Amino acid sequence: MSLKKKVVAGIAVTLSVMMGLAGCGGGNSATPKDDDSLMKVDVYDDLANYQGVQKGWFAKLVKDKFNLKLNYISPNVSGGGSTTFDTRSAAGNLGDIIITGAGNGRLNKLIRSKLVDDMTPYLNGMDSIKKYKNATDNLNKVAGQSSGVWGVPMSVSTKAPDQPSEGNEPVFGPYIRWDLYKKLGYPEIKNMDDFLDVLKQEQDLARKETGDNSIYAISLFKDWDGNMMNNIKQPICYYGYDEMGFVLAAVDGHDYQSVTQKDGMYDKTLAWFNKANQEGLVDPESSTQNFDTLTTKYKNGKVLFSFWSYLGPAQYNTTDHKKQGVGFMVAPLQNMKIVSYGATPNGTGSFIGLGSKARNKQRLVKFINWLYSNEGAYAMAGNVKGMNYDIKDGKPVLTDFGKKLQNDQSATVPKEFGGGSWSDGQPQLNFKSVNATDIDPTTGEDYSSTDWKSVIEEFNNSPLEQDWSGHMGGAKTTMEYLEKNNMLAVAPGAGYIQPDEDSQISTLRGSIKTEIVNDSWKAVFAKSDDEFQKIVDGMRTQTDGLGMKQVLDFDMKNAKDQDKARKAILKEYANREKNEGSSK
Repeated sequence: MSLKKKVVAGIAVTLSVMMGLAGCGGGNSATPKDDDSLMKVDVYDDLANYQGVQKGWFAKLVKDKFNLKLNYISPNVSGGGSTTFDTRSAAGNLGDIIITGAGNGRLNKLIRSKLVDDMTPYLNGMDSIKKYKNATDNLNKVAGQSSGVWGVPMSVSTKAPDQPSEGNEPVFGPYIRWDLYKKLGYPEIKNMDDFLDVLKQEQDLARKETGDNSIYAISLFKDWDGNMMNNIKQPICYYGYDEMGFVLAAVDGHDYQSVTQKDGMYDKTLAWFNKANQEGLVDPESSTQNFDTLTTKYKNGKVLFSFWSYLGPAQYNTTDHKKQGVGFMVAPLQNMKIVSYGATPNGTGSFIGLGSKARNKQRLVKFINWLYSNEGAYAMAGNVKGMNYDIKDGKPVLTDFGKKLQNDQSATVPKEFGGGSWSDGQPQLNFKSVNATDIDPTTGEDYSSTDWKSVIEEFNNSPLEQDWSGHMGGAKTTMEYLEKNNMLAVAPGAGYIQPDEDSQISTLRGSIKTEIVNDSWKAVFAKSDDEFQKIVDGMRTQTDGLGMKQVLDFDMKNAKDQDKARKAILKEYANREKNEGSSK
């Protein structure tokens, strides 16, 4: 499964089961008057990685504002797959609030089986939802509906679709321990072969300095494997490609490759990881550890290369480390063209909706509306006014507690804001209503504190960042460096949603992806070039015999349709801006 998605893998639900529920009620039937008492809300959430009742500061915020207690039902925690969805759907009540994907015909099925309700009767005064009418209308097209508000898409944005949705750090990037790179004399990194040489030198140096031979340049995990081995795909994103099923598609539309293509991007990257393993650079626990275990290793300085900005840098670059000149920074890989997901004016393929059997629907819609307000957007980005930030001279600044969080995200929240650790109290929805890097019109700055001018000046000017900047042309942030050097491949934010996949394709895909993932892991840990080649050649033969061409044709069409959607959203946004400009 790709990173961006840990999101919903399209879950097939048979039409016969869903349509059998059509008489179970729901729709816009009359609901009892809201009694204002504390209400436990079942949130069916395909994106959540947490099950149970929300805790901490976000729980207190929601209780104080709406007298709601959020109880998460998370398939990711309860075993994955479609079991939870199918069981609750068959019972006629998926949840009071529903967070899932609209793709593969899912939203259409939810509407027809009366598991999700139209919010229209409850939208009086709900200006934040109405603000994103273009997004909800687009969701209707996906669901085949001519009217109604059946859900509000995730990550809606007012930015142009060809503008990066990330802040100062992209999602993807070759992040290395910069302090070790400095000690090596800043060797040139022309390509991935050079990069591997640098990682080998870093590992040797780190082990020599610490005497700890459990430090590895590279460490992997299996949790997010889907159509391919997830970790193999990540460096491919450094060269402008992203996945669509079994297709690796250049985000500018110039190239489309099968994941099993001989000498293709996946093939070459798989060989790169095998070479790293043969040189002793890959953690031998990679095939048995999970993401949480790996996160702890980064926090403890046990891994030297991070695929993503939110892993190595987020876990290791504490204020104390940065003051010592120690931490992860993006490497100057000269031929990279890093994928950046563009802002999504119409949101993404995931949405939040109203369960048809919910009580007190007006209150729930008020809560959903709040998620899309300025205050809600700040909260979903982890910021609460008075708790960890305030406004000074019209600009957001961190409070003393907010500054403490820069070094320790497990710091204890003040009692008046709910107590407990800040990290434990974060919203467990795993659903970003508004793009966190969108601009709050009242301050002119992002909802995300990492991009505030005041934060950059105080916390992004450590000896670590100063040294990095001095060797990266004076750039103050990774995004600035990439933009200045034409090293970004922005995928316009179309929010493309894949069509329904028939059962035959799904069955074939299941067998093929199992073969690809299993053989990829074997190939990484092959002990010789000959063994490696035998494994990948066998993978191609096996997947061809399992019906690869049929599934690949389906994925290839989707990849090309996605490119059309990206071009269309650019045109749509330009026309929208033109019309809004002429009406002023």
